Amino acid sequence: MSDIAAVLERELGAGRVIGPGDDRLDDYGRDESPALLVPDDARHPPACAVLCERTDEVAAVLRVCAERGVPVVPRGAGSGMTGGCLPVAGGVVLSTERMQRVVEIAEDDLVAVVEPGVITGRLQEAVEARGLFYPPDPASLDFCSIGGNAATCAGGPRAFKYGVTREYVLGLEVALMGGEVLRVGRRTSKGVTGYDLVAGFVGSEGTFGVITELTVKLLPLPPGVATVLGVFADVPAASAAITALLRRGIRPRVLELADRASIDHVRPRARYRFPDGAGAIVLVEVDGDPDALDAEVERIGQACEGAGALDVLAAQSASERRALWEARRLISKSLRDAHRVKLNEDVCVPRGAITEMLARIARTSADLDLPIAVFGHAGDGNLHVNVLSDDDPADPAVARRLDQAVHRVLADTIDLRGTLSGEHGIGVTKRDVMTLEQSERVLEWQRRWKAMWDPAGLLNPGKVLPRRRGACSE
Repeated sequence: MSDIAAVLERELGAGRVIGPGDDRLDDYGRDESPALLVPDDARHPPACAVLCERTDEVAAVLRVCAERGVPVVPRGAGSGMTGGCLPVAGGVVLSTERMQRVVEIAEDDLVAVVEPGVITGRLQEAVEARGLFYPPDPASLDFCSIGGNAATCAGGPRAFKYGVTREYVLGLEVALMGGEVLRVGRRTSKGVTGYDLVAGFVGSEGTFGVITELTVKLLPLPPGVATVLGVFADVPAASAAITALLRRGIRPRVLELADRASIDHVRPRARYRFPDGAGAIVLVEVDGDPDALDAEVERIGQACEGAGALDVLAAQSASERRALWEARRLISKSLRDAHRVKLNEDVCVPRGAITEMLARIARTSADLDLPIAVFGHAGDGNLHVNVLSDDDPADPAVARRLDQAVHRVLADTIDLRGTLSGEHGIGVTKRDVMTLEQSERVLEWQRRWKAMWDPAGLLNPGKVLPRRRGACSE
């Protein structure tokens, strides 16, 4: 690989390749995943990073690297949390961060065509300016890219009503290892012509091909939105309120939950003054006809009060809505700022198992003497479980306890018929625990599928799928 940077610079031109000796190269060897969760064998610097601006450049990089047997790791904004864009085998990091064109917003067709480097929040702003709506809203929407969202099938709070990224990607342009470019999918909202290759690429974490363009579905912008915050003494009461409002036939676009530890961390920063006895919050948001929203808000309030809410606050203005959302969105940062170690798992359990899952997490916290804060998307059972510590993680005893906590959380998730990741993906941090959820036979069929798209195993190697049993390498 020693000369690959020079070869690619000749192919693409000056200024497109970040090579050895450039201080910027370090940034392309990491993402937002907690370092303690990244296996030792996954820590490798890239030989170089390539900043592509067009599809033909992406194809050229994949052709050159295939000819020389050099691994390629696709990268968007680098906001992933499971090491999906880490160059675990070295090689070339192929960045699409400069591919930021919104090619088309078709109001009559209700679609947008975008390049993969478009920041998700900017896409939302662009379509909302035309009275349209792109629902997926990951927490990192202000800096994550739409290509990375598709690669990991990102979710977000609005997924309960509107679904995740997979439901909005209609068509893709993808470049394969070797340089071939394919267009898969469609522009229409319906279509069953042939196999659904788009669904295969969405969520494949860059292991099949590199996304170079996306056609995404849009919806009409809801004319009204209302937000309600319910405060409860404990999680069981909050869970009872969630069950009650769903049984009333209310279909929120957002149904969020946070526990006492999360509230206590965000309390000093939030504009909303939580009651002293607050042990859980439920954030509910509905949208639709403004004339009907008042009745929806009243029904939500009745469900919360019936479950013993300490306080119910319905936002009366855009400013109040922002204040309520501020309390929710500050949780993760508040936890990170307050503790030396924050390990965030995004497990997902059946909605009816949330209370039991939280009880098991509390037992794990007590047994291992580690604080654990939980918040997340209660509507679809997607919980962000944050294992926290102020001790030195370099201490082997501390590292073992942290590892035990994470593995207990994952094992309990599977025991309750849940799944290891609701929206972050598998990457490398969860690669070696895939066997908790999937049989070796299922994993082997996925290896065959990967080999069909990437026979030499050069595209984002070492991600998603664990090694075969008894094998030394992938």
